[in-house]
Amino acid sequence: MSIHLVGTLRGTDAREAWIVDGRLVLARPQAHAGGAAGLEPRAVTETISGFAYPGLLDVHTHPGMRRTPEPLATGEIRRRLDVLARHGVTVVRDAGGQHDPKVAWEPGLARVMHSGQHIGRFKRYERHLAVDVEPGQLPAEAVRQYERADGWIKIVGDWIDREVGDTTPLWPRQALIDAVAAVHDAGGKVTVHTFATETVDDLLTAGVDGIEHGTGMTRDHLLEASARGILVTPTVHQIRRFPEFAAKGVKFPAYVERMLGMDRVRTEHLALMVETGTHFLMGSDTAENVAEVNLVDELIDAVEDGMPADVVMAAASYGGRAKIGFDVWADGEPADLVVYRQDPEKNIETLRDPVAIFAGGVRVL
Repeated sequence: MSIHLVGTLRGTDAREAWIVDGRLVLARPQAHAGGAAGLEPRAVTETISGFAYPGLLDVHTHPGMRRTPEPLATGEIRRRLDVLARHGVTVVRDAGGQHDPKVAWEPGLARVMHSGQHIGRFKRYERHLAVDVEPGQLPAEAVRQYERADGWIKIVGDWIDREVGDTTPLWPRQALIDAVAAVHDAGGKVTVHTFATETVDDLLTAGVDGIEHGTGMTRDHLLEASARGILVTPTVHQIRRFPEFAAKGVKFPAYVERMLGMDRVRTEHLALMVETGTHFLMGSDTAENVAEVNLVDELIDAVEDGMPADVVMAAASYGGRAKIGFDVWADGEPADLVVYRQDPEKNIETLRDPVAIFAGGVRVL
């Protein structure tokens, strides 16, 4: 079976492509193996026309995460990966989870880059989600998580401290420096959850590779992160929930004011990220709820909040994939792409209505 793909192919100079027996082909396929001269082109069974992208990338979702002590069933992981693929999200970096989702993977599901389990401190993060250690143990645990992962690990940089009544950094600066250096020496990369401004200087000094959320980053922080090539995931949909988080923390006035204060400047801060040349990745910060909220909602929210649609789509497809090591229009590899009838960079809502999706060489839609 040969499918001819025509239209606009974002992220490549190619003007057309084919999918032959589930594999991407960038040169016109021949009728027989070997492609001898003079043979007629292989019969095309279907032509798909539109705006095509390498399959969408969600770098902050949690298909292997559970919120209780019980094991997460493989079938539930598979359900999440299937839902993602059917929304055009064909590759993910799981930003922390107790289980490696690759145990559930099969062609037609979203592929996974596992990031190990969150690393946090005792009573300083959500229950059950993280491996809890003290600062002196952080470097060794970071390397241990790297050995379980696919190149990236995830550290919780700040969270509410109930004794202080506000969000504060979890780690002394030296512990972060030592942990990041240990992972780098092992060949890995580190991304860190942070909301608070106070945490960011430590992260930049430590030399992290990624920052999740980054709501406390100042202009100087953003300029330095941009100059260093640090990848920032703004998680717009999650940041829109700050008033909800504040309402749950009414016992802590300083925390409430921090969250509401960041909410008040939410769109201005996102505009500052764009202005300073932030190296964006896009992530939905979802887990079991991917059928209700997923990367499609994240990208639409980001454009509604002022991010240019072309920046959003590049970060969520060919640009983001290249930055963290997923293939982009890879000739001969299993087809991994999504096609829209209209241009998402002119109407971002068209992401809700793809005309074709291929994940791992399998046609999903």
